[in-house]
Amino acid sequence: MPFVRIHTLRAGPERLAALGRAVHDALEETIGIPSDDRFQVLVDHDGTSGTLRWDDYLGVHRDDGIAYIAITLRSGRTPAQKQALYRRIAELSHVYASTEPRNVFVVLTENESADWSLGEGVAQYLESPRSRG
Repeated sequence: MPFVRIHTLRAGPERLAALGRAVHDALEETIGIPSDDRFQVLVDHDGTSGTLRWDDYLGVHRDDGIAYIAITLRSGRTPAQKQALYRRIAELSHVYASTEPRNVFVVLTENESADWSLGEGVAQYLESPRSRG
């Protein structure tokens, strides 16, 4: 069960929604999450009351088309699966939202089954673990 947060700068609702679709589709394709396993927080900053900051770290030139994508999910993916995920997010973000791959910044954080409560104050994965998420 991935939890996804996407932050953009003046992207607008259509582009922000397209980025959410790109990430979800990439998660389905590369690591096999179920299609109904979508939990996303999508935030578009206006540059005045909220903004984003970046530099050209590691020689990647970013601009105000940047999309910060943070994904939290249970551990267990191989480095190759993670690489495939990052690549597919960048590809689909370009196709769906016209976001240049250089502007797709992804951070993945893994945790364990006990770290999730999906509602009702219960750690559901401890009571009935699922093989995905």
